[in-house]
Amino acid sequence: MTHPMKLPNHLDTKALSCRAVIETPKGRRCKYDLDRKTGLYRLKSLLPEGMSFPLDMGFVPSTLADDGDPVDIMVLADEPLAVGAFLDVRLIGVSEARETEDGKKERNDRVIGVAGLSLLYERVRDLDDLNKSFVDDLGKFWSQKAALDGKRFEVLAARGPHEAARMVKEGARRAKKG
Repeated sequence: MTHPMKLPNHLDTKALSCRAVIETPKGRRCKYDLDRKTGLYRLKSLLPEGMSFPLDMGFVPSTLADDGDPVDIMVLADEPLAVGAFLDVRLIGVSEARETEDGKKERNDRVIGVAGLSLLYERVRDLDDLNKSFVDDLGKFWSQKAALDGKRFEVLAARGPHEAARMVKEGARRAKKG
């Protein structure tokens, strides 16, 4: 079986779509990460009672971000997706962000997509198609989560689907080099 990080990402820059692997389902307190050696998902952390992940979280396979991990992706879907789900997504934007820990600053951008099979979000093509507070609320969640981890998180900008596709393309180029 192919390791999840090595699966094809099928980036289509014209259709603004790619594939994603889900690590952490929406509405869960448990944060899972893919173990690079085994290809299995392990429990990494637990959010406090009353706090949960606002979207399905995962990564774009066969990519590499600046932090050495695959490109992060948050996915809007009609139902919380399963840990390890592999799906097609339509790229709608990116949340560019910076995280600071012990004075060290690191980019922590996240691509945002919509599940390719969706009734609720089938008309969403861009972040502007969502409620105006959507990206702000995501930023607030990540700021609170970072504070729990002793970090500072700030959203730098929200950009559209073409920037998300560019980020995935750059991540795929980086992964091929790596």
